[in-house]
Amino acid sequence: MSSKIVSQIQRCVVTIDEERTALEAAVLMTKEYIGSLVVTSSSVIKGIFTERDLMMKVVGEKMNPEEVKIKSIMKSDPIKVTPEDTARHCIDLMKEYRCRHLLVYNGDEFLGIVSLRDMVALLIEEKEGLIEQLQKYITS
Repeated sequence: MSSKIVSQIQRCVVTIDEERTALEAAVLMTKEYIGSLVVTSSSVIKGIFTERDLMMKVVGEKMNPEEVKIKSIMKSDPIKVTPEDTARHCIDLMKEYRCRHLLVYNGDEFLGIVSLRDMVALLIEEKEGLIEQLQKYITS
């Protein structure tokens, strides 16, 4: 049984307005040492922008990052999960949709974001707990 993701939700999410440029996004992600930004317009979530978007849609297409607006290259329909979803389910979604970040919602309320790294850490924690239980069982 895979653990629920509620403990891994990153609630302090860095946002960027959809009118900003890819260069501004890259500078912000570098400064914050993160791989994604939640894209907003008038405080409403519009999508997600990731380092993969930067590489594939800007650099790979030889576009000028100083001119490209985030709204033209962001993912406007990011995959959403709930705090009750499991790490295994999230990893399956990430594999299916070839992404590394999922937005977490409780109904219509945005709670935060989880990354592939968060999900791997949660699964490792779960496996270590199981190993510890098995070791106690064997030695008792």
